[in-house]
Amino acid sequence: MASRRQVRYSHLPTDDVDDDYDGKYDPRFDYMPGSIDKIPWKSIALALFLLSLGSLLLFLGFFILTGHMGGEKSQAYGLLGLGVITFLPGFYETRVAYYAWRGSKGYRFAQIPDY
Repeated sequence: MASRRQVRYSHLPTDDVDDDYDGKYDPRFDYMPGSIDKIPWKSIALALFLLSLGSLLLFLGFFILTGHMGGEKSQAYGLLGLGVITFLPGFYETRVAYYAWRGSKGYRFAQIPDY
């Protein structure tokens, strides 16, 4: 069994205060409920673009792989890989935006990063 270390803790000095604060008003820490419900339109547009581009790349890769379009299998695997990389984040953000728009419990527009 491992032995316990005997560590003596000491209190931090109480005279350590933030010199920049000085008791003034700081707007960074304000809570405004209206800012949480702001709809991030640019992020939603980016998510829809990634979803549609990913779907297109997945379909093209699938058609090349099955022989319905001309091309080599290496091209199909590349398109499938790029399709997955673009489809997944687009699908996730679009799903969060849709459920937030519907008002489902646990989903808010604040979960989507705003650019």
